[in-house]
Amino acid sequence: MESLKSKHYLILSFVVSLIFVSCSSTDKEADFKVEQGYALGTTYTIKYEATDEEQNLKPLIEAVFDTVNMSMSTYLPTSDISAINRGDSTIAVDKYFKEVYVTAKEVYKKTGGFFDPTIGALANAWGFGPEMAIDHMKKSEVDSLLEFTGFDKVYMSDDQRIIKKNKNIYLDFNALAKGYTIDLIGRMFDRNKVKNYLIEVGGEILTRGNSKTTNKVKNWVVAIDSPTQDTEQRVLIAKVQLKDKAMATSGNYRKFRVDEETGEHYVHIINPLTGYPQKSNVLSVSVVAQTCMVADAYATALMVMPLDKAKELLKSTSEIDAYIISADKDGDLVEYKTKGFQELLLD
Repeated sequence: MESLKSKHYLILSFVVSLIFVSCSSTDKEADFKVEQGYALGTTYTIKYEATDEEQNLKPLIEAVFDTVNMSMSTYLPTSDISAINRGDSTIAVDKYFKEVYVTAKEVYKKTGGFFDPTIGALANAWGFGPEMAIDHMKKSEVDSLLEFTGFDKVYMSDDQRIIKKNKNIYLDFNALAKGYTIDLIGRMFDRNKVKNYLIEVGGEILTRGNSKTTNKVKNWVVAIDSPTQDTEQRVLIAKVQLKDKAMATSGNYRKFRVDEETGEHYVHIINPLTGYPQKSNVLSVSVVAQTCMVADAYATALMVMPLDKAKELLKSTSEIDAYIISADKDGDLVEYKTKGFQELLLD
């Protein structure tokens, strides 16, 4: 592992850091359209090379967001997952829900439960969900909520109904549904013959083709923030070349809740095995995979896992590469990269 003391690139805008590093100021971009907006509780920027001047895919992009929300948004009372969480076992879920469910089961098993979509009750209690938080959580309350945790307590029937061993189990696919939405938008682009595009939703990315210019053809280049809590100025710690790949980053350093009475910070990533917000020297995990859903899920799992277990998982899981940033005992940033991720980095 290497010290990161000298790797600092000054930056003022997070979205710019993620996307618009693919072309220098002297390059004239090809005819790319840019769609921006707000969805899934975050911002998005989508850049694609239209097949002709008349092609407008914004309505189809918005339709994908609507489809995923109606199926899997815990913030939408009329969604399928909200009905399931209220105890409705009569709903036959759609093909989108099923695809996310199947991937979630696979990652749950491969990570030994460190990735678990049944942490919804815990997420709500700690103040990171749509339901009312519990102030000053006691150990007895955490232990009680753990009874409703465990994806092995949830099944899908042959007719695609969700069966829960305990009616109080609260499903939450937010840790991979955003990545899945990005994949669906990518599939829509593919059906519409779009060959070159970059889709970014809340910092998670899918690329296809390249960021063409009139002078040269270049891979898409995106950047990773340094894991600091300085929100006024952001620092880039790495630049990554992506071609036909997805990348998701998970971290404890941007999103947290503060107890108004005690002042204690609770980070948004919860360990499903302990029931508590994760306390770890791992600050940030970036995962590259073929699909954004897989990258999204593993980024969450690796963020929760002890560093030694995370390294073991990476050595045995060929479908992903990762870049982990942690802090040593002196507070200095330290990095761990798989060989495949190292090959994607720019100097």
